[in-house]
Amino acid sequence: MSKTFVGVRLRQLRTERGLSQASLAKTLEISASYLNQIEHDVRPLTVPVLLRISEVFGVDTTFFSSQDDTRLIAEMREVALDQEMGIDADAHEIAEMVSTHPGLAKAMVNMHRRFRNTTAQLAAATEDRFSDGSGSGSITMPHEEVRDYFYQRQNYIHDLDVAAEELTARLRFHRGDVAGEIARRLETVHDVQIVRRIDLGENILHRYDPTTRVLEISSHLSGGQQVFKFATELAYLEHGDLLDSLVAEGNFTSDESISLARLGLANYFAAATVLPYSQFHDVAEDFRYDIERMSAFYSASYETICHRLSTLQRPKLRGVPFMFVRVDRAGNMSKRQSATGFHFSTSGGTCPLWNVYETFSYPGKIMPQIAQMPDGRRYLWIARTVERRAARYGQPQKIFAIGLGCEIRHAHRLVYSDGLDLDESNPGTPIGSGCRVCERLNCPQRAFPPLGKALDISEHRSSISPYVIR
Repeated sequence: MSKTFVGVRLRQLRTERGLSQASLAKTLEISASYLNQIEHDVRPLTVPVLLRISEVFGVDTTFFSSQDDTRLIAEMREVALDQEMGIDADAHEIAEMVSTHPGLAKAMVNMHRRFRNTTAQLAAATEDRFSDGSGSGSITMPHEEVRDYFYQRQNYIHDLDVAAEELTARLRFHRGDVAGEIARRLETVHDVQIVRRIDLGENILHRYDPTTRVLEISSHLSGGQQVFKFATELAYLEHGDLLDSLVAEGNFTSDESISLARLGLANYFAAATVLPYSQFHDVAEDFRYDIERMSAFYSASYETICHRLSTLQRPKLRGVPFMFVRVDRAGNMSKRQSATGFHFSTSGGTCPLWNVYETFSYPGKIMPQIAQMPDGRRYLWIARTVERRAARYGQPQKIFAIGLGCEIRHAHRLVYSDGLDLDESNPGTPIGSGCRVCERLNCPQRAFPPLGKALDISEHRSSISPYVIR
């Protein structure tokens, strides 16, 4: 562990929680002068103190490793490579800035994202759309803000998760039928009338009117899907104040972001109610994260299980830190969450060598892949397609690919690693965050030249890569 990074990170944690050096030192059972020396990198952080800090703040010990800067460094490189920003900084300077001034780096990334979104919205309004296939920032600012909110919390919301688990425990104590009890609780405790309808209208799955307290739900939904919708509405009814306080922490910039964040938190509560943390964690470990086996055990969809697996970051009871993505055939990424430092690019799409896209050629088959990013870090990815059949003739069905990945150091805990060569001698498939920011200059699948690089164009030479860099 490099003590160069420890002082900045510890001071950042203490400041974010509003603690003085004296109060934190007392909690950690060390002297204030010792803590001051740690924060100024005069003295190293010992293992006992590190463990106490991780317990007090609820962070993993790897929080103090420079490797956890991976995503922020990649995002800053993306900012620096944007020619419109006019930033001249090499990889070493960016890494040094992130390690010493992480707060400033995050602010720059957020400002750049807002700049890109504003530019994209202006382009759409004037029909001045990009014609080079690089995209025009189709992910709007509200979605980006909410995704960052969950990412900064390692995709785990402790207060909401605990509240959901406590509710499930109470429901099971009385009857044991959580699904039936959730619906019964809506009807008896909150005077909600549940009406099941064959057709609620185009694309409507459920609808709740707070004034009449009528909850209409489509009969096309499976039993598990209906329970999830019930639990989502229960979050608003029983924990509205908690949702409001959690949203207030996000400092969102628009009403759309606030509404989207409340919905995201309500959905989180629903998943945590149907799949309570402690039991779900134990089952995941016992099944070695066999997603299909867990799906059968809980009578929940493959996607729901994957999404819940990406939230297992409770202090003292952590699961494997996963990245979760959902993409379509066109490469659009409609969902992405990460409890790790994996960087999902917002420029120029994702990598075609990533197995999540290959799964469309093998519907329903789970495909594992050892992948290596340009910085040398390796990951185990598991990908599979999921299908949502049409409700009526003539209606298109929906097909997505779900990807779940973790750092290679956690791979042995997954059943999908059986038979794979996890040794460092196996580099895996070389992938990147996206062509615009990828450093692999000789990739035959490159679709666009990297940002900020000059092309070496020759009329009398051909190469595997369509773009040769000087």
